[in-house]
Amino acid sequence: MSAAMNQSPVASPKADIILSARGLTKRFSGFTAVDSVDLDIKRGTIHALIGPNGAGKTTCFNLLTKFLQPSAGKITLNDRDITRLSAADISRRGLVRSFQISAVFPQLSVLENVRIALQRRRGDSFDFWRPEKVLSAYDEEASARVEEVGLSSHLHEPAGELSYGRKRALEIATTLALEPEMLLLDEPMAGMAQEDVGRISALIRKISANRTILMVEHNLSVVADLSDQITVLARGQVLAEGTYEDVSQDERVVEAYIGAGHE
Repeated sequence: MSAAMNQSPVASPKADIILSARGLTKRFSGFTAVDSVDLDIKRGTIHALIGPNGAGKTTCFNLLTKFLQPSAGKITLNDRDITRLSAADISRRGLVRSFQISAVFPQLSVLENVRIALQRRRGDSFDFWRPEKVLSAYDEEASARVEEVGLSSHLHEPAGELSYGRKRALEIATTLALEPEMLLLDEPMAGMAQEDVGRISALIRKISANRTILMVEHNLSVVADLSDQITVLARGQVLAEGTYEDVSQDERVVEAYIGAGHE
């Protein structure tokens, strides 16, 4: 047997990349909001997308989650081209934008909200009038998702009575019910009191144990605490990438983003 045949196979570097963009571009009536962005998200990491207002991060996020179609460029998920797929298509492939089921049903309980997400995943219709015995088949898994986000003590409470931070946690629970391989969070801390920021930060860290997370976030202390990797955008282009320590010491980032945020 030859030496070559005895060698163990070497894993492809592509195997470590779950989501990738090349030359990602979006133009609006002559204005280029995202300009030839290259991005690689490593499997099993928390990756933050940050930048000053008008940097293009929300547009980039919407392109990656397929709420917008790119003017140019390519997006791959697990090395498969998803550039022209819809948000629903990529959701079925395991890439889910948190808060896609963003408006909780306020009159329904926490359990019932998550149960609806489970019905969606399994392809059942949202028939509220179906016999309770049929719907209760989802209760065990729904309860597990509720427990995962720390809302077990609110299981039968109407969602409309939850605090703002707990509603965010419920939205994450409904997203987890779709069993995402990758979760995309759009400003998860927006509008939260400091107590809720700490709670949701801890939740994001917990659920990242067996998932990949990409988030757009303005709160730099949250970014510093949670992120394995950071991409900084400015004027629609990638300005810098690296750990928080790397990018926070980059003079271009300090000038364009961090410095501006501390004037």
